[in-house]
Amino acid sequence: MSSAPEPRSSQYISFFVGGDELALDILRAREIVEITAITRVPRMPQAVLGVLNLRGRVIPVIDLAVRLGLPASVITRRSCILIVETEFDGELTRMGLFIDAVGDVVDLDAAAIEPPPPFGTRARQGQLVGLGKVGERLLLLLDIDRILSPEELFAAASLEAEGGARAALPGAPPQGEPAGAGSS
Repeated sequence: MSSAPEPRSSQYISFFVGGDELALDILRAREIVEITAITRVPRMPQAVLGVLNLRGRVIPVIDLAVRLGLPASVITRRSCILIVETEFDGELTRMGLFIDAVGDVVDLDAAAIEPPPPFGTRARQGQLVGLGKVGERLLLLLDIDRILSPEELFAAASLEAEGGARAALPGAPPQGEPAGAGSS
């Protein structure tokens, strides 16, 4: 039985990462911005490119390809940053997703959404809400809260390098405290 959350909206914004078409609930997308200066922050997990200043607000930027276990994204003329809201400790926080290109807004009714497959996708099953069927295309519908959770980011980072320091992302556990410690 899947523990994926039920889709909250019937509209999704699609985008491309590593040759795959993905989508997320349009209610979580805030804006699309051009690639701009991203300030690297030392000792961050590999998927965290750094932070950007968006109208005076500091926004962490995640390379979604790396987060999904793919090779790092390369900047092209279609590359952009999708600003999304994700939940950290019960509060909505804005983060940027470095993506290859934006697709379009897709309407999906419940009959067009299949449960996540147990195999064959680049995202782990717990990171998916389901598969959306749009004509002959299939969209991987991402659970953005799960993909961008501090626990998931730091679990991936611990696989990258043993003993690395934890980064100061919103909701990140304090230095020396294991991911997930103190939360119930």
